Amino acid sequence: MIETILPDDVAELAGRVVEANRQAGRTVALAESCTGGLVAAALTEIAGSSAVLDRGFVTYSNEAKMEALGVPGDIIETFGAVSIACAWSMAKGALEHSGADIAVAISGVAGPSGGTQHKPVGTVVFARVVRGDDGEPEGELKRFGDLGRAEIRRQATLCALELLLP
Repeated sequence: MIETILPDDVAELAGRVVEANRQAGRTVALAESCTGGLVAAALTEIAGSSAVLDRGFVTYSNEAKMEALGVPGDIIETFGAVSIACAWSMAKGALEHSGADIAVAISGVAGPSGGTQHKPVGTVVFARVVRGDDGEPEGELKRFGDLGRAEIRRQATLCALELLLP
């Protein structure tokens, strides 16, 4: 087992992500909001992750999303930070501001406050963009429910790691 400060399931999946991407010869970038860098932390728990992880952006505020990743303000105003449109723009920005082959973005409401009727606590959006892939952007909205802040962030981290598998 990997010696880690993270939950075993997160560390095990991060190990699979690092090995699979290393074998595929591809690098990854992350744009994280509600996970606050947990996905990057999970990857860097794995020896050899430097061959895979190009960089991570923790863009917690809307201003950071716009400044660091180039998310258009009208996307945030129209759809909100917790939207597939915003997550896709975050992933696209992470790819454009890195040398990575794939970028995954995460934005959500981890709670205990901040939820709304349409985006309750536990709502998390994900997006994945692959360099050179001109197809439709991949995005997903998950409603984990009000499981508590730590568990929502753990579940979001696991989902983001799954999206990084080739």
